[in-house]
Amino acid sequence: MILPAVRDPRMVTIRRGGTLTDDDHQLLALWAATCAEHVLPLFEAQRPDDPRPREAIDAARRWARGELPMMQARALGGHAMGAARPLRGAARFAAYAAGQAACVPHVAEHDLGAAAYAIKAIRAARPDDPGAGRAERDWQRDQLPPPVRQLVLEDQGRRDDICWSAFAD
Repeated sequence: MILPAVRDPRMVTIRRGGTLTDDDHQLLALWAATCAEHVLPLFEAQRPDDPRPREAIDAARRWARGELPMMQARALGGHAMGAARPLRGAARFAAYAAGQAACVPHVAEHDLGAAAYAIKAIRAARPDDPGAGRAERDWQRDQLPPPVRQLVLEDQGRRDDICWSAFAD
C-alpha cells in the first residue's frame, strides 16, 4: 500500500479538489516512467517476451503527451502488475514499478509507488550491496523535473514509512 490514509491536496488534481496542475501531474507521470524504465531490464532479463511492463511505461508517457486516455493508461498499468504476480525478487518489483507508473494518470501519488518499487528491485538485484537502494534513490532524485522536485521530496518524507522506507537516508 503506497497511498496515505489522508491525501495531500498538493498531490490531488485541481478538478478533484486539490491543487495539482495538469502540467505538474504530467511531470510526475514522466518521472515515474523514468524510474520504472531504469529497472526494466531486471524484468526483461527473466521475461524477454512479455511486453506488458514496457507497454505500461510507454502508456504513462503517452498519457503525459495527451495521446492516451487515463483509463487506458491505468488498464495497461494493471496488465504490468499482472506480469509481476507470478515472479519473485527484482523482476517482480521492476514490473510493479512499471504498473505503478502507468497508474499515475489515475492517481498522481502512484509516482512514489513506481520509484519505491524500482528501489526495491535494485535492492533485490544487489542484496550484498547495502548502498544500492540509496544510489538508486539518489539517481531518481537527479531525474526529478525542477517544477515538482520539492513536492516529491516532501512527499517522500511524508510517505516513506508506507513505501518500505525506500527514501530514507
